[in-house]
Amino acid sequence: MPDSFWVALPVGMGLGFLTGLGVGGGSLLILWLTMALGMDPQTARGINLLFFLPAAFIASLYRWRQGTLPLPKLLPAIIAGCAGAAFCAWLSSRMDTALLKKLFGGLLILTGLREIFYRPGKT
Repeated sequence: MPDSFWVALPVGMGLGFLTGLGVGGGSLLILWLTMALGMDPQTARGINLLFFLPAAFIASLYRWRQGTLPLPKLLPAIIAGCAGAAFCAWLSSRMDTALLKKLFGGLLILTGLREIFYRPGKT
């Protein structure tokens, strides 16, 4: 049942909506694929990348057309992000997956704690 088209459609639309807001949702998609559909994590990560590339491109295009995405200022970050992603993808293929799971779990915990306790300064 969870792998039917009529279940995948609203899940995909919801995660696409989150991507459009800039929230992401990659962790949620990976959870859905591994826990609800029983997919192995390696395949789930690949599907996650293929799902979010076009969704992020479309969301970025709309933000650029609204004038909220200053490409000249972001170009160094884009280049560094692509280089970092390529390096880490190469590195992760040579690392123990148990260590990667622990590192990613720690990152999620730290990010969640920051979201809970962060208070923006007055400007």
